[in-house]
Amino acid sequence: MPSEASAKEGGLHYVYLLRSRADPRQRYVGVTSDLPARLKAHNAGESPHTSKFRTWGLVTYLAFSHRLQAEEFERYLKSGSGHAFANKRLW
Repeated sequence: MPSEASAKEGGLHYVYLLRSRADPRQRYVGVTSDLPARLKAHNAGESPHTSKFRTWGLVTYLAFSHRLQAEEFERYLKSGSGHAFANKRLW
């Protein structure tokens, strides 16, 4: 997992996929520029979308140099064809 310093210095933005350890059927896709802190926040119950199914494990992440690219890829993964792609290649 990237360090907080490398995320800030390199300006990277991450699209990440989480799976609930409590209920493995529950999955979550998000975007952040500080992956370790974001995962910690999910597991601390700070996100209303994920607090119910704590704890979360990181399945995979992709790094982008531009925030807009990361946000567009996150939106794609949440679309119908993006779900199919993620199910086949990422989960």
